[in-house]
Amino acid sequence: MHLNSEILISASDALASQDPDLAGVIDRFGYPPLWPREAGFPTLLKLILEQQVSLASAQATYDRLLAAVDELTPESLLALDDEALRRVGFSRQKSRYGRLLAEAVGSGSLDVESLAHLDDESVRVELQKITGIGPWTAEVYLLMVLLRPDVWPRGDVALATAAQQVKGLPARPSQAELHHLAEQWRPWRSVAARILWHHYLSR
Repeated sequence: MHLNSEILISASDALASQDPDLAGVIDRFGYPPLWPREAGFPTLLKLILEQQVSLASAQATYDRLLAAVDELTPESLLALDDEALRRVGFSRQKSRYGRLLAEAVGSGSLDVESLAHLDDESVRVELQKITGIGPWTAEVYLLMVLLRPDVWPRGDVALATAAQQVKGLPARPSQAELHHLAEQWRPWRSVAARILWHHYLSR
């Protein structure tokens, strides 16, 4: 199953009926957006840029990159040297990760098109073969691009912050605590994540 707007609303209602804290988020801010993203190399590259920085910072770097190329493809990224990538805002590490991703997609060793036909765990395995793509990036791709219904992005600081606020916890939960907390939201953990992100971005 893949999420769409109709399923997102019905799943949000199901979660709200069992979790009054999530219901409170929906009461205050409405249903969360689907936030779908396009499949392919540009989105994977943008997710690498979003690792451990603010969304605004990643977006600024991505926009400068788009301005520096005619079209964002593996080939156009590989044509930029280290200095060009540094000017648009890539760190040395993310330049390396971006190039490794571009080489994998360009050579066909990562077939991005085929990911939609794989189960969740196989998608994780295929994406994490690429240096620079860890669990968080793979899971956000599953959640936002492939629209899988029951994915929980490990290591997401915004989710931890939102969970602390929504649940009234005395401290921000560790990732292990957050993973345990999310178990109650199966089989709609992707929807619970959207509700918490909606709180985080709307408060």
